[in-house]
Amino acid sequence: MASEADLPAAGREGLPPCVLHEDDDLLVVNKPAGWNTHAPSPHAGEGIYDWLRHREPRWARLSILHRLDKETSGVLVFGKGERANRSLTAQFTDRDISKEYRLRVANAHWVPSGAVQAERMAGGGWRVTSWLDRSGEMQVSRSTGMPGKEAVTEFEPVSTTEWIARPRTGRTHQIRVHAAAMGAPILGDRLYGGAASTRVWLHSGRIEFAHPEDGRRVEYVAPSGFDGLEDSVSQRLAGAMFGDSETDAFRVLHGESTGTPGLHAERLADRLLVLSEGDVSVGEIERHLGGWKPAGIHLKRWRRDVRLKTVQETSPVLVSGPEAPARFEIRENGVRYEVSLTEGYSYGLFLDQRDNRRRLLHGHVASSFPFFEGGLKGREVLNCFAYTGGFSVCAAMAGARTTTLDLSRKYLDWARRNFELNGLDPAAHDFIYGDCFDWMRRLAKRGRRFDAVLLDPPTFSRSKESGDFRVESDYGRLVTLAAGLVSPGGLLLASTNTARLEPERFLSDVRAGLAAAGRRIRAEHYVPQPPDFAVSREEPAYLKTSWFRLD
Repeated sequence: MASEADLPAAGREGLPPCVLHEDDDLLVVNKPAGWNTHAPSPHAGEGIYDWLRHREPRWARLSILHRLDKETSGVLVFGKGERANRSLTAQFTDRDISKEYRLRVANAHWVPSGAVQAERMAGGGWRVTSWLDRSGEMQVSRSTGMPGKEAVTEFEPVSTTEWIARPRTGRTHQIRVHAAAMGAPILGDRLYGGAASTRVWLHSGRIEFAHPEDGRRVEYVAPSGFDGLEDSVSQRLAGAMFGDSETDAFRVLHGESTGTPGLHAERLADRLLVLSEGDVSVGEIERHLGGWKPAGIHLKRWRRDVRLKTVQETSPVLVSGPEAPARFEIRENGVRYEVSLTEGYSYGLFLDQRDNRRRLLHGHVASSFPFFEGGLKGREVLNCFAYTGGFSVCAAMAGARTTTLDLSRKYLDWARRNFELNGLDPAAHDFIYGDCFDWMRRLAKRGRRFDAVLLDPPTFSRSKESGDFRVESDYGRLVTLAAGLVSPGGLLLASTNTARLEPERFLSDVRAGLAAAGRRIRAEHYVPQPPDFAVSREEPAYLKTSWFRLD
């Protein structure tokens, strides 16, 4: 039998840390707890499958061969083509695939209930059989049922509170239901009666099957990590997405989604920026950081009256550690950006746009949305409402000539410094100070056209030239103006972080704006916020983005 280490991994360099193995047939990943296998609905947060499939052109044909629950971590196998899909589907159907899970329970004494048939195994384990039926979100176990539809799980003790589970069938929630029916619900599995915890302590540790290429038996293993310090959901997701060498800025806590209602936090290099409506103690914050120790912790309070306050009043306050430099660098996808915790409410980069910046940097939108041949090399890109120029930097690094437009000289100067941080000459690009609506009209009159126009406006803005702009009521007319600047076959990025605007209404407004400009949509791809901004029922997605190719 070959293990994962024995198989050649094509292009391992630059892969997300969650990838355990890749070859011509398979992509094997270690899914963190808190990440769905796939998106539960079209406008929800991406599952790991969606995030991977749209990340690299060679992963465009990824197929789901089996699933793990959102709160279950561990080995997950995707097929990369028809040969793998055929082979693995047949093996799952014929039960020729061996899987092994690790679980933690609070109750050391297993007692079978009347909902299962249970028999003792050698070594103190149990073989549990039942028939499962769905009831709402749950599966209900019955001790009898239709032949051929049973669920069978073998449990083997590792210690009084940790067990190995080997499912002999592949029913939804099978291990969770059987553990609960044996009087030992999995720790953290509140759906089936488990005690409250930071996660559901169930991990897919090992999978074995015949490789689709030549039939040799292979296995893929991922340690459970149960003995380590427990990170937040967002930290786990970020750790699966990228390593510190290329990205050291991401969301660490995300409100209800990470079990921290009203509390959000972002890592900025060696600093932690906490966002809260009220005071919060350093001890409370540190309890959620796992093993990471920031050099300094800074607190920023949510405010509705930001425009009425001074820069000093809206800047974060140091609550732990030495002061940060007035300006310091963070890294994202290998790109360097300057940030500052002394410049008011915003520190210089919106981390929830990370994946869209990467799309520009790598010239790839999604599996169903091809970019330009050759990426952005030699292309013209207009970045409206540019802030500190994050989109512009990535487009320029990809070879584009950029025009960066913003109603703030301070932020345009900041954008120039971001260019210089990455070895780019600002003089080779345009930086325009002024109102975006006014300048889009001017550029249209001059006959300017761009291969890509990027729109990520503030929720509200006010200017002498164009008056008030509100995303909820005015996004359509913004799109109409922008569409007139997009070259035939060019791209439009439309984005907003306005939580009050539902995705369906946002897309309807954008499409109406395009129709008013007489532009036809050739391709479209919608993306929500990145996975470290974890989406849950209690903390819904707020960021909405769609890419369009226009005729």
